[in-house]
Amino acid sequence: MAGFSRNVFVMAILFSSLLSFTEARDHLVGGKTDSWKIPSSESDSLNRWAEKSRFLVGDSLVWKYDGAKDSVLEVSKRDYVTCNTSSPIAMHNDGNTKIVLEHSGAYYFISGVKGNCEQGQKLVVVTLSKRRYADAPVPSPVEFDGPAIAPTSNAVSLKASLVVAFGVLVGFFWL
Repeated sequence: MAGFSRNVFVMAILFSSLLSFTEARDHLVGGKTDSWKIPSSESDSLNRWAEKSRFLVGDSLVWKYDGAKDSVLEVSKRDYVTCNTSSPIAMHNDGNTKIVLEHSGAYYFISGVKGNCEQGQKLVVVTLSKRRYADAPVPSPVEFDGPAIAPTSNAVSLKASLVVAFGVLVGFFWL
């Protein structure tokens, strides 16, 4: 009976690992605190950071910045391109902004400080639905006038491998 308990434990660990790949994640914008600023160069832009990241529905973007000096505006594509701060979809100026990505598609953000957007303080992210993540083609950046999307990560193939391994283990231990 001890062998059976150990096998159930191993299967529970594998299943827990599998579930962790589907959990929503918080993405610290820019990968570090105080990255919501005018970039020092094109390679330092937040859109470069977004190109290297994969965003899924349910994930959150988290900004850490000085709320007394700046704000985060969620805007339309048109306002993003033209850096129009006058009609945001949402405005945040608490210095610790968290926005849940509730639908697939593009999200556009600009600084609320006049002139900062024109100097590159802006961000566009493309969010993929979880159910289409594994088999969806990567959206073209031309479709969104935003960053290119990084190639599909190994997390999907790892998840598939874990599902197969779990199935093999279950089949092996039930025989």
